[in-house]
Amino acid sequence: MGTQPYTVDGKKVPSVTTIIGRFKESGALIHWAWTEGKEGRDYRQTRDSAASAGTLAHLMVEADIRGTPIPNIADYDGDTWAKASSAFKAYGAWREQTQLEPDHSETPLTCACHMVGGTLDTILVRGRRALGDWKTSNAVYQDYLIQLAAYGHLWTVNHPDMPLEGGFHLLRFSKQAGDFTHHFWPALDEALEAFFLMRRLYDLDKQLKGRL
Repeated sequence: MGTQPYTVDGKKVPSVTTIIGRFKESGALIHWAWTEGKEGRDYRQTRDSAASAGTLAHLMVEADIRGTPIPNIADYDGDTWAKASSAFKAYGAWREQTQLEPDHSETPLTCACHMVGGTLDTILVRGRRALGDWKTSNAVYQDYLIQLAAYGHLWTVNHPDMPLEGGFHLLRFSKQAGDFTHHFWPALDEALEAFFLMRRLYDLDKQLKGRL
C-alpha cells in the first residue's frame, strides 16, 4: 500500500507519507506507549494487532473495488477478523448510500516538479471525480488533510484532463470497535500549501544534517 520506491527520471524520490512523517508530532504516540506500559501491555503487540486489523480492512475494501475474493479468514485471528469485518460492512453501507463508484484503485503517481511520489487509495466518481482515502485510526488528524491534498496534487499533475471537482473524502475505520465515519472537504488549499512547505523543509533538513 504505497510502500514501493518512487522514481522520477531514474532518480529515487521520497513519498508523501515519508515527508509528512518526518515532521509529525510524536507527543501523542509517546504518551500512548507510556499508557500501554502502565497498564501492563506491550505497546508493540497492541500496535501490531491494530495495524493488522487495519491492513485487513483495507485489503477487504481493495478486494471489493477490484471484484476479487476477500482474504481468507483462516489467515487471521478471530479478534482481528471481527474488527476488520465490522469496518468493511460499514464501508459497504456507506458505498450503497452515496452511490459513489471507486475507480483507479491503488494508483502510484509521481510529480517531477516537487520530486515526490505517492499511491492514491482510490478515485471516487458520481458525476464529478473525487479523491478517496481510507484510514484505520481512533481520530482524524491534521496530517491526514495534508496527505489528501498532496495526493490530489499528484493526480492533477498526472491527469490534467480529469480534474478533481468532487472534493476529498476520508473514510475512517475505528481500531477498537470497527466504527465507521466519513469526512468530506470540498477543497484543501491550505493543506496543499503546508505540504509544499514540508517538501522544501525536508530537503533543507537533510542538507543541514550533512553539515553536522
